[in-house]
Amino acid sequence: MPSSNAEVKTRVVLLFGGRSAEHDVSCVSALHVAAAMDPARYRVIPVGITRDGDWVLPDASLQVIAGGALELPGERFVAEGTKLELFGGLGHHTAGLAAGAYGLKAPTLACDVVFPVLHGPFGEDGTIQGLLETAGVPYVGSGVLGSAVGMDKQMMKIAFTAAGLAGPDYLVVHRSEWEAGRQEVLDRAAVLGYPLFTKPANLGSSVGISKCVGAGALAAGIELALKFDRKAIVEEGIEGREIECAVLGNEDPQSSVCGEIIAGRDFYDYEAKYLEPSSKTLVPADLPEEVGDTVRALSVRAFRAVCAAGLARVDFFVTDDGRILINEINTMPGFTEISMFPKLWGASGIPYPELIDRLIGLALDRSS
Repeated sequence: MPSSNAEVKTRVVLLFGGRSAEHDVSCVSALHVAAAMDPARYRVIPVGITRDGDWVLPDASLQVIAGGALELPGERFVAEGTKLELFGGLGHHTAGLAAGAYGLKAPTLACDVVFPVLHGPFGEDGTIQGLLETAGVPYVGSGVLGSAVGMDKQMMKIAFTAAGLAGPDYLVVHRSEWEAGRQEVLDRAAVLGYPLFTKPANLGSSVGISKCVGAGALAAGIELALKFDRKAIVEEGIEGREIECAVLGNEDPQSSVCGEIIAGRDFYDYEAKYLEPSSKTLVPADLPEEVGDTVRALSVRAFRAVCAAGLARVDFFVTDDGRILINEINTMPGFTEISMFPKLWGASGIPYPELIDRLIGLALDRSS
């Protein structure tokens, strides 16, 4: 666990931004995580990643954090030859942040743990996690396998099915087969029955999701999803309440109270989630006790099914006829002021600053 000695602060590299379409959400999450860290216990070292994949030096990243910017400004803060890469441990719970492995001259930072507040591809999908594993650096959240399976909706659904978790029927569409025979794909998808939802296989924050009520809309939805990924998921539309539950832990994960999403639009897309003022969340959700208990138990089962660690948010549909269907797991959920993960734990008796403490502690425990 992080030391309580005020003179020995735990050095936390806060990674944020990133190359995915969730860049803005990541930046806002980082603002809130940084603000919640006790300055007497932690030295926060913000390191931003631009949309182009450049690693921004801490002083410039700090300007983004302190100024409340929605995104990293990009190239103008990145000095030539200082694209950062993580490499090798420099002792127990330390790592060097430097300019690659080829003798480039750039600042080196020692840290105790990395908090990768990165959402989507190139951050939540096992890529950053693999880099940190290779470097021997402790980090918050799931490992390579849990991150990769939790990010790829096809692999996630396969893991859920193997664990006995029921979800909506779906179809996977590869870009190559879509380009080779669109009508055949549309005919296969139509068997699921309208409405259908299309989404990129590897993305979050409801980016690239469409609700489709006919063949024309379905074709457009698949086209949109395939702009973000080489695979699209076509999924059966489920009429039901959208219920979410948070999980915290490593070997003995615990689940939070349940929350409910009330979308201010036709469905909970990116605009409904972040821009629509009439969207709201209910925490705790008004559920029968046995339904809430079942959702909480299934959340832990889903967490284990994908080999998650540290944290996750698990999303479900609860239908009027009593079915509980799993939608997806998010292994690095948002930490913004409207994000469900901190809200759910706050309602479960763990306030935001303590939640950050626990996540850092879990990261250090897993690496020991």
